[in-house]
Amino acid sequence: MATSQLIGLGIFVVTYLGILFTRLPGVNVDRPSAAFSGAIAMVLFGVVRTDQALSFIDFNTLFLLLGMMILIAALQLDGFFTWIARQATRFAKTRFQLLTLLVFATGICSAFLVNDAVVLMFTPVLITLCRTAGLPPIPYLIAEILASNVGSLMTMTGNPQNMLIGMASGMSYTQFLLHLLPIAFLGMFCILWLMRLLYPTQFRNKDRLSIPETAVKRLSEMWRSLFVFALVVAGFFFGKILGFSIPLVALGGAALILLLGKTKPSQVIQKVDWVLLLFFGALFVVVGSFEQTGLLQPLLGADLFPDSMQGLASLHIVSLGLSQFVSNVPYAVLMLPILKGAQSDLLWLGLASASTIAGNATILGAMSNLIVVESAASMGVPIRFRDFLVPGLLTTLICLFISFFILWIQF
Repeated sequence: MATSQLIGLGIFVVTYLGILFTRLPGVNVDRPSAAFSGAIAMVLFGVVRTDQALSFIDFNTLFLLLGMMILIAALQLDGFFTWIARQATRFAKTRFQLLTLLVFATGICSAFLVNDAVVLMFTPVLITLCRTAGLPPIPYLIAEILASNVGSLMTMTGNPQNMLIGMASGMSYTQFLLHLLPIAFLGMFCILWLMRLLYPTQFRNKDRLSIPETAVKRLSEMWRSLFVFALVVAGFFFGKILGFSIPLVALGGAALILLLGKTKPSQVIQKVDWVLLLFFGALFVVVGSFEQTGLLQPLLGADLFPDSMQGLASLHIVSLGLSQFVSNVPYAVLMLPILKGAQSDLLWLGLASASTIAGNATILGAMSNLIVVESAASMGVPIRFRDFLVPGLLTTLICLFISFFILWIQF
């Protein structure tokens, strides 16, 4: 093994250890800083040149993520998420009806607006609502987490790993949606059934709910942002006919909402998660540099995931395991070069579905889970690891089976 290969391997392993543990002994490291330091080290130690490192960055994915972040920030500042949460609860007459509206509102919003942003906005509203109605918030928060992940798997814009996979696979937005939509909706029904089974005293209670009305903005006050968002969604479906790529549609919508929206553009831009963009870019460099060393070549040529039932099953099992260690986004980045050689829509869709569903297995499986946990803890509602484990793991195993079965019969 050449010196550059040994150095590349060492940097890659240390980087993913930093991502795994978030803190290494004696070093102040979190996931973005681990990925960024690893990317810089690949260049400093001569594993790749600077121009090579930059060529590994998938700017299409970063542009799509940036465009969506700006759109979401504008909608948030306009009060759209609070309005959705309010509408989803005002019609609930019983606790199970409230759960049903919460699951489908969270899941569908997560499909078209990145799930991390959806749970960040919904969680404080949900906790406040539960308190005013005298309901225990934890079952509803767990359902919110599960629905946000399952719902987000149906589109390219539902979560960061789907953006990665969508851009790498070259599939259209419509194709992606049509294949994964049945899995997402069956998964949301599965969540309802499981929550009712696991919390019988809570969700079989048919007492009428009393949820006080709260003042929220009217849709007429946010029509500009909603108009732009509707144009962007239409562009995702039909932009290819006009020669517009998905990232270009997202960026165009972002530019339009900055120009036409009522909120100051500087306020919108401040809400963009620049750290996440840095994390993505750095991960591209780390994995691309490691691939450049040639050490991944045996895996790339080994046909680890054949375009078959066995390959799809193996992908679901591996996704379940590895997503718990490094979470689904770093795992998806690592899998991109391995699956590119297969050129199989079945496997790309399998990776999108399985890696997203696997995020529900434990509270550490996805970033959206941690966002809800941290937001709830800041409001005095701690969600313990064991509180989430049983509903999360059962949902994951059932939904992985649904995913495998649906994808297999489609192809």
